[in-house]
Amino acid sequence: MYTRCNDTPVLKLHMSSDLRSRKRVAMRDKISDVATRLFKARGFDQVTVDEIALAADVGRKTVFNHFPRKEDLFFDRVDEIKEALVRVLIQRPSEVAALDAYQIFAHQLIEQESPYLTFSSESRAFVETIERSETLKARAREIRGELARVMALTLMKDAGMESDDPDANLAANLLVTTWTVARMQGHQTYLQTDASELASAAFLAIIDKAAIGLRATFAGTPYI
Repeated sequence: MYTRCNDTPVLKLHMSSDLRSRKRVAMRDKISDVATRLFKARGFDQVTVDEIALAADVGRKTVFNHFPRKEDLFFDRVDEIKEALVRVLIQRPSEVAALDAYQIFAHQLIEQESPYLTFSSESRAFVETIERSETLKARAREIRGELARVMALTLMKDAGMESDDPDANLAANLLVTTWTVARMQGHQTYLQTDASELASAAFLAIIDKAAIGLRATFAGTPYI
């Protein structure tokens, strides 16, 4: 049985809400997929929001309801990545140090062939699209700052810090920089060799080398 409120089944309300949520996600994915195809074919700066709306068979307002900025159509998985970075810490085994968790996470992403971290012709096209657009490069820099802040706040919360901690901020920014450099090396290796395995190995080599430095730098802090 289910409880009624004003003669309206609560279960029905929940089902209706879930349906709306699924429809919203489906619409967002549709618009994003269309935009991605256009960006890869013609370049980010050469495609307008109106063209995306037309190709997706939706109104311009609908596009902006799902993506506040045009750049968000390209970097459409940022929120998922932020959530993943938080989960890395809160779901790690108790015996794993906070900063070590991100090294383990990098290896897991490669092993699982995660869409967040691939080295392929498709991912190379993604990088090349960014490199051709000053707007996307600027947004990428902003995103790196946002990710560092999310990681710093999560590190502090995990360690029980009640105020801003310079060590957490430094660690988070070093981690983001490390991953950025490692991904660039991975893509460069793929471009030179056309081999995903070698690109992944190049990526992990930098992650592992940086992890040694991070352990030495933050020894004696709550993060190691």
